[in-house]
Amino acid sequence: MSGTKMRFLLGAAVLAMLGACGNVDSDEGSIPGLLAEAAKQAAGQRERAEVSETVDPSQMAATALRVNTGPLILVGLESRNTTQVLAMTGENAGQRTYMTKNEQALVLRDGMLAGTRGLGHDLSVAEMAQSSALIRSGRSGQAQRVMRYWTGDGLERPLRLDCSIGPGPKAGVIIESCKNGPLEFQNNYIVQGGRVTVSRQWIGPNLGYVTIQELRP
Repeated sequence: MSGTKMRFLLGAAVLAMLGACGNVDSDEGSIPGLLAEAAKQAAGQRERAEVSETVDPSQMAATALRVNTGPLILVGLESRNTTQVLAMTGENAGQRTYMTKNEQALVLRDGMLAGTRGLGHDLSVAEMAQSSALIRSGRSGQAQRVMRYWTGDGLERPLRLDCSIGPGPKAGVIIESCKNGPLEFQNNYIVQGGRVTVSRQWIGPNLGYVTIQELRP
């Protein structure tokens, strides 16, 4: 078995483990403003989402590594049942933008999700300096994060969250559990060299969770 395929399979096993650790528990009817409406639409959007064609993610990863020389990530959007390889298209002040051919993008800072573009119901920006410092250093503690979303009226609405960070039940997995009233979600991370290399992170009430595996740093 090639080193590329072995590396991918190990990462895929870890992603599955992170997925098993994940948890969302929310009372959608009482989430204020934008989030209430978005949460009501989420189930219907998932039902309408088309199931992606059957692909071999290991082959997808191997092909991408062969034809691209720059940084790459493998991304799975759970609500749409899609898996894609994204290539880095830009880097600014430690913040990296990874994009597909059809210009859908994730913005990462040290492997943590900072924003999305072109997916619909996008996360404009995540302010998470406190969480990032704890997660990347492997420390437990309390932190606050703010996630901002664009609304139909062109305004940016903030979602403020209180988060608890600590080791998960699986060795090497760090869990960030965040809450705002009845809304709760849980992010799972594996950290190497001070950055997140494998993760399962919550984008928002419509898009749900995304799994991210670093293929090439």
